[in-house]
Order: sequence, then structure tokens, then C-alpha cells
Amino acid sequence: MKEQKTNVMRLLEQRKIKYTSHEYPHGDEAVDGLTVARICGQNPDQVFKTLVARGASKTVYVFVVPVTAELDLKKAAKASGEKSIAMIHVSEINALTGYVRGGCSPVGMKKQYRTFYNISAAEKPTIMVSAGKIGYQVELSPDELVRLTRGSYAELV
Repeated sequence: MKEQKTNVMRLLEQRKIKYTSHEYPHGDEAVDGLTVARICGQNPDQVFKTLVARGASKTVYVFVVPVTAELDLKKAAKASGEKSIAMIHVSEINALTGYVRGGCSPVGMKKQYRTFYNISAAEKPTIMVSAGKIGYQVELSPDELVRLTRGSYAELV
């Protein structure tokens, strides 16, 4: 069976960034990150979720944190230089990013938002993030991911 490519995978290939794709069985609903890690046989500390939030200034930010952790909104505000940060409503995800809940990737959003990766990602040889579609993940070097998204590392959890 031919591997299905997502736009994230195509973008990584265009930029000649090495990645490993992982596919997992799914329905139409998002699966939590711990379940994704278990199904893909990955260490949950290596699997990251992509969260979209808005600062007090109304600026949109992207935060990439381990699926085993919660985003600390105070730390996110400090990293982004905002007074406060609030998660966007689920209904806004598609309009802002082009992705659906559970398939949101830091790569290839409609617009390049300032992106922050939890500092723990820097210690790992590879991390996994959504490939932009429920049921698909990509595993790659966190430094390559940060470079591609013009992101930065910060203490977020």
C-alpha cells in the first residue's frame, strides 16, 4: 500500500529535511497524545502536541509541548512577552491554522506564527509532532523543526 503524504511531509521533503512518518489507526475524532505515543510505540516524552493561543495583545502564538505535560500559561506569556496568554477556542483552530483539532502541526500553518518549543525538546535527538492530519505523525530533529518554523526554545511547562 502506498504511503499517504500530508502537506507537512511534502514541505519537509521540499526543504530536504529528514523525517520518519508514523501512521496510526484513527476515526474522525482526535486521539490524545499519550494514546498516539503508545500506538506508535514511542516514548511519550518524545511526542509533542501543538497548541495555539492568543496573547493579551491579540497576537496568535504556537506552543509545542510534550503530550505528558500541560502548557503553563504564565510561562507561555513570559516567553512571548505578553501580559497574559489564553488558549484559542477549538472552533478557531481551522480558520487560524488550516488544521483540525488533533491534527494541528507547527509546520505549514496558513500563517507563520511565532512558535515556541518546550526546552525539553532540545535534549532529544528526535521528537514527534502531528503531520497535519489525524492519524499521521512525523519524527524529526527538534533543531530542524525550530529552524523550519523560525521558532525558539522556552520553559513552557
